[in-house]
Parts: sequence; structure tokens; C-alpha cells
Amino acid sequence: MKRYQQLAHDIAALIDNGVLTPGERVPSVRQASKTYRVSPATVYQAYFLLENRGLIHAKPRSGYYVCEHASAPVPPSAPVDSPVSTAVDVNDLVFAVMRAIADPAVIPLGSAFPCASLFPMERLCRSLSKATKQLDAQSLVSQLPQGHHDLRRQIIQRYTLANVPATLDELIITNGALEGLNLCLQAVTQAGDFVAVQAPAFYAPLQALERLQLNAIEIPVDSQGNLDLPFLRRALEKYPIKACWFMTSFQNPLGTTLGEADKQALVELLTQHRVPLIEDDVYSELYFSPRPVKPAKAFDRQGWVMHCGSFSKSLAPGYRVGWTCAGRFAQQVERLKLMTTLSASLPAQAAIADYLQHGGYDRHLRKLRQSLKAQQQQMIAAITRYFPDGCRCTTADGGYFLWLELPPNVDSLKLFHVARSHNISIAPGPIFSARRAFRHCIRLNYGKPWSADIDRAMQTLGRLVAEF
Repeated sequence: MKRYQQLAHDIAALIDNGVLTPGERVPSVRQASKTYRVSPATVYQAYFLLENRGLIHAKPRSGYYVCEHASAPVPPSAPVDSPVSTAVDVNDLVFAVMRAIADPAVIPLGSAFPCASLFPMERLCRSLSKATKQLDAQSLVSQLPQGHHDLRRQIIQRYTLANVPATLDELIITNGALEGLNLCLQAVTQAGDFVAVQAPAFYAPLQALERLQLNAIEIPVDSQGNLDLPFLRRALEKYPIKACWFMTSFQNPLGTTLGEADKQALVELLTQHRVPLIEDDVYSELYFSPRPVKPAKAFDRQGWVMHCGSFSKSLAPGYRVGWTCAGRFAQQVERLKLMTTLSASLPAQAAIADYLQHGGYDRHLRKLRQSLKAQQQQMIAAITRYFPDGCRCTTADGGYFLWLELPPNVDSLKLFHVARSHNISIAPGPIFSARRAFRHCIRLNYGKPWSADIDRAMQTLGRLVAEF
């Protein structure tokens, strides 16, 4: 049993035994952290678990309290609302957030990118110089559009070591993962089709659906990373869904990961319905646990998973080198690539191929993971110090995002504008929903090394939240 599970078990026992009675306040996060000698993140996880069980609930600016019905057996959860189709309109919101991030005077807590200082840019430059000299005129033509042969071979080797079925024939190098994801979506949909996305979801798929005039079916994801598979099954039965675009590991914005059993069940369900899964897996190398997590692609035996990855988040931001392992749809994706951008930059591809072979990629990843984990702990500690009671954040075993649920009276869109006036950017919850839901939630980025400026920004942000 994990520490947060043990803590949740202990508090549940106090409730069951009548030590904590209905309506009584449970220990604050700070108090529980000190009393049980665990981190605030562990306490948050335990309280999330108790909330999901219906034993406690949060009151804005007050803390956590035992539910009135907590002494009785927890009733089954209420039926989930029926799946609905939504036309997408999020671009204006997203562009406003991105404009704020572009200002160098702004503390980029709302950014979608890690800090470039965490990456081996000098070593990559040496690889770029070396690889460029070795390129010849014939290779510049012969390796279009699938991509640089040595890089594709290196990527397939990493799939093989991870025990993920993949072949060179289905692998296409793209201009970042985002192009690969968009090409996969275009390969299997037409205007007016239905596409399932997570709720909350990264805004990129929502923008893609809006651009291609596709309709979103939002599939709920809870704070533990669990995708509502029964809801997805009902959606598949109700709508002629043409594709699912899901982030299954270290999901943006939640930061959570779908369990392996659920990933396998997801692949089996979609295979049964003959619906392709476009798997956005750009954070897969940024795990904090001792072993990597498996993608849904690992459970794909019939080619229905279109797995997309990138080096932008783990090695080379700005090089815009990604890929897709497109399964049975590889030919359609390759043709679309040929008709649009033709090829990703071959010098950039060659540079990364050289680095993967000679630069110590795995050593770099170990250092990167340690840095991100430390920065996550610093941000959680800052939330505990500076934010009012009633704020709850998810914690993840990887990536560089925290999803923060604010008290219900806080409007994250208003908070975004107020924070911007203090030179702080945040990502407000509505940009992660086709329905502009999650109004009292924000996403925070801990991908920048901790500093006095970031600490002051977190203190200011906590004060602004408390003033609502």
C-alpha cells in the first residue's frame, strides 16, 4: 500500500470509528503533513482519494470536512451524464494565453514548454555541425518524406527496448509531434465527423478539431488519471466516432497517467469498434518512477494505435523533430506528409540521430527527470505555503505540469487577466475544454528551474486567489 493510500485508510478508519464525526473539520494539509510526517503532495493525494469515496469534501477558504453521510456506507456514484457532441471554439482563448507567454518579462507559469536551460544545447550543436557536414545531395532527396534513416532506426530501437511493437515501415518523421498528430487526424476524418477527446484535454487537439470542422465528444478524466471507459463505450455506441485523440501518460493538463490495465482495455475497446487511437505521448521519457510507463501502443496488435512522439520535450526544443508510428494508417499519413510539408528538417534529424548514438541521451534524461521532480516538489511546497485552503492540486509521476483546482468562487479567466497585470502567466481551465468547462481550475508549469522570481510569483498568485 502506498503512503497516500495508507494515510487515506487511517483517516477513513477515524471516520468509521466516530473519532471524526459528520461535519467535523479534518486536519489541514499542513497539519496532516506534520502529524503524519509525509509531504503535502501525499496529503493531497490521500484527500483526493477520500473525496472520491464520498467521505470528505472541501469548503472554500476553510478546509476539508467530513461529509454528513460519511458514517454510512458510501452509495454508488451517480450516473454520468450522457455523451454529447460539441462544436469547438477555443482559439481566441489559446492565443491570448500564448501572447502572454511570449513576453520575456512575464513569469511563464502558463507555458506549455520546459526551460531550454535543462537541455544539452551545446552538445546538440556539435552533433548538428558534424551531421550537416556528412549529409550529401542524394540523401537530401532519398530520405523524403519518411525521414532520416538513421534517426528512424534509432527510434525503432527504443520502441524495441521498451517492448512496444513497431516497424520502420510505419514510422514517419514529422515537424514535431503536433504535425504528426494533425496528419493522423486528417488521415481518418472528414469535416463534420465526431472525435473523442479527454476532458480536460490539451488545447492542441481542440484547435485541430476547430480548424478541421470536427465535433468533439468529451470523455471525462478524474484527478487520478482514470479515463471513464464506460462513458467512452456509451459514446461509441451513440455516435459514429471516427477517432480518439488521447494523451495516456503524464496527460496535459492533469499530469496524470492511465494505468496499464486501462490502457490495454482502451485498446481492446477501440479495436472492437474499429476506431483508431491517436496517442499523444510526448512526455513519455519524463517519468519519475524507477521504470518507464508503457504507452497504449504496447497493447496494439492490429495497428489501430497511431503513436506520436517528439524530442521537443525531452531533448531538443526548437528543433521541431517528432514522429508517428501510424500502424495500419501509415500510408495515408505518409501521403499527407508528402502533400503538405514534404519533410522535417534533415539537418535537425541528422543531428538528433548523431546525439542518440553518441551523445548520452539516457544519461541526459536521468538528470532531466531529477530536475523536474525537484521542481515539482518546490511548486507543491509553494502552493502549500501561499495558497488558501480549498485549493487542490494533482501530483504526477512525470512531466512538468500541475493541475490546480481553486475554490469554486474563483474565475480562472479573470484570474488570468489579473495575474497578467502582475507579469505572471497562467493557463486557465476553460482552454482545456471544448465546452469551456473547468472555470475554477488552472494549469501551472514547473518546467523552469526554481528561483526567487518564481517563488515571488507563486506568493502573488496565492494572494490573488485568496482575494476572490
